[in-house]
Amino acid sequence: MSTIIYPSPIFGPVHSRRLGISLGINLLPADGKVCSFNCIYCECGFNEDYRPHLPMPTREEVAEKLEEKLRQMTAEGQLPDVLTFAGNGEPTCHPHFAEIIDDTIRLRDQYCPKAKVSVLSNATFIHRPQVHEALMRVDNNILKLDTIDPIYINKVDRPTGAYDVRSVIEGMKAFQGHCIIQTMFMGGSLQSSMESVDNTGEDFVAPWLEAVKEIKPQQVMIYTIDRETPMAGLQKATHEQLDAIRDRVIATGIPCTASY
Repeated sequence: MSTIIYPSPIFGPVHSRRLGISLGINLLPADGKVCSFNCIYCECGFNEDYRPHLPMPTREEVAEKLEEKLRQMTAEGQLPDVLTFAGNGEPTCHPHFAEIIDDTIRLRDQYCPKAKVSVLSNATFIHRPQVHEALMRVDNNILKLDTIDPIYINKVDRPTGAYDVRSVIEGMKAFQGHCIIQTMFMGGSLQSSMESVDNTGEDFVAPWLEAVKEIKPQQVMIYTIDRETPMAGLQKATHEQLDAIRDRVIATGIPCTASY
C-alpha cells in the first residue's frame, strides 16, 4: 500500500481535480497524521500506522514558509489558483488555525490577490466559534459530508471522538450558505468483513440530498477514489453513478461538480 505523507507546512503546488493549481498548506506534523477521522479511503493511511513524532508547525513557521514560497512563485511567474489547507489530517484542529487563516489572507492579498483560500475540513470542529469565524473569512469553506447514516459514518469515516451527524448538519447550516459540501461516493466492501461500503444507492443518496437541501451550500463537490486506499476492497463509483447524483443536486438549484 502506498500512502502520501505531506511535507509541512507548505507543499506543492499540485494540480487539484477540483481547484486548479493548488499550493498546499499542511498544519499537521510532517512525519505523520493527526486527524479526527480515520477514513478507510484516506490517501495518508490509517492514523495508527502514522503516529507523528514532530510537532505541528507554529503560526510563525507557516507564515514564513508561505511567504517564502509565494515570493519564489512570483519570481517564476507561476501564481497559484488557490491556497489550500489540507495535508496530513484535519487542519482546523491546529490551536492557532484562526490566526493562521488571517496571516494567509494577508499574504494572499499581497502576492496573489486573485487566488482563493480554501480549507478542506471534515467539519468536526465547526462548532468552535473561532473555527466557524475563520471559515467564514475564507473563499472556499469545503466541508465533508459523506452520508447522514451513522452506521456508515462509523464504518467508513470512523470518527476518533464523539460525532453526531445532526449536530454537524446544524453547524453547516450556521454558515448560511457560505460552505461547499464535499462527498466521497464509492463502491466495494470492507476487506475484513465483506460488508458493503457502497453509498451510491437510493437508501444513501436520497437522505443525503435532503440534508444538502437543508444546508443550502453555495456548491456541492462529489468525487470518488483517485489513489490507492489503505483498505483493500474499495471501488471507484462509476461515471454514470456520479453523473446521476450530480444531476439530482443541480435539479435542486444547487451547483454541483463531479470528479472522477
